[in-house]
Order: sequence, then structure tokens, then C-alpha cells
Amino acid sequence: MMMERALSTVPPAPGAVDLIGSYVEELHAALRRLLTPALEEAVQLLRDARARGATVYFCGNGGSASTASHFAADLAKNTAHPVRGRFRTAALVDNVALLTAWGNDNGYEQVFVEQARNLLRPGDVLVAISGSGNSPNVLRAADYARSLGCPVLGLIGFDGGRLRALCDVALVVPGRTIEQAEDGHLILNHALCTTIRVLDARDDAAEAARSGGSGAEGDTPMGPGR
Repeated sequence: MMMERALSTVPPAPGAVDLIGSYVEELHAALRRLLTPALEEAVQLLRDARARGATVYFCGNGGSASTASHFAADLAKNTAHPVRGRFRTAALVDNVALLTAWGNDNGYEQVFVEQARNLLRPGDVLVAISGSGNSPNVLRAADYARSLGCPVLGLIGFDGGRLRALCDVALVVPGRTIEQAEDGHLILNHALCTTIRVLDARDDAAEAARSGGSGAEGDTPMGPGR
């Protein structure tokens, strides 16, 4: 009888709703820690790249490769502007033939830097995405970009790893797990693109007010078409 009474006082193990709720709360806390001047710097770095006609390149592995491709697409399409122009973007993860050729013949750690040697020009931007901040192929690409004077924007997790020191601007998602780091990077993709679109519209309105016109005409900045 006493054993039954003791067992009845044991709290039930958390269910899926509780576990997912904890995950979301942890992710939210990690994202709140991102609200620093580095976000302003990241937005300005990207807008400056567009203004000078630079190409923004992206690289990453696994889930970060998916984010690299996604970010390149969103930045190119969802910020199109009739006056300020469009972002030139390319993801170094998208050419499967070239990626596997370099990987097979020269080693996986070379797959991004060897593409960068063909493509990067001084003034271009590299967005380096790594949950750990220690992916050798991402580190090599970032190091090469710096040697050309190309700004490096890092989307990193945990404490930033070795990649943090190679970045002109580092956005570090201090999550507890790699999944939270990758979630944070995808949110940053959407947040940065949305912010650029809003700032462009604000600048249009200010310029129109000064000139007495109705603002830019032509292409309309588009949201996601998915």
C-alpha cells in the first residue's frame, strides 16, 4: 500500500507538447541574445554589396548547405528593387558536378575554396554558414575570401568556433543543440531579407517625400512565392 502511494506521487514524464515547448523557449532565448549591433552591421554589409554590384556567395554543409541555397534564393528574389537593383547571389553548394569533382579528386575540405578561386573577386561577399563554426571546408573558403579582401558574414552556432575570428560580422546563435543553431540561421535568412525590403521601402518613401514624387516604379519587391 505504501509502495502504491509513493508511485502515485511521481510526476508524469513530460510529453511531446512539453518537450517541444521547452525547445521553442530555448530557441527564443537564443534568438533574443542575437539582438545586438551585429545585426545592423550584417544588413549594411549586404546592402553595400548590392550597391557596388558585388556578388554574395554562400557555403555550408548538411542543413547549412540547405540554408545556403535557400538564403541565396531569397536574397536574390525577395529583395528585388526597381532602383537599387537586385542582389547577385550564388550558393557554392548548388553545382553538384563541380562539388563532387573537387571532393573526389582533391578532398572534401577543398570543395568550397576551389570554387571560390574561380569565382570570388575583391569586394564580393562570402556568407559562411556552420553550426559548429569548425567545418574545415567552410574555414578554408572564409580564409581565402579574407585574403582577397572580401567581407565575410558568418552564421554560426554555439560559441562561434574558429570561424568567428575569420568573420567581419559574426551572427552566433548560442543554442543548446545543432538543430537550434540551424533553426536560428534560417530565421536570420528570413529576418535579414525582410529587413532589407522594409528599409528599401522606407528609403523610397523618404526620397519621394523630399522630391514630391510617388517613389520608385517598376519592379515590386516580392515576398516568398512558396
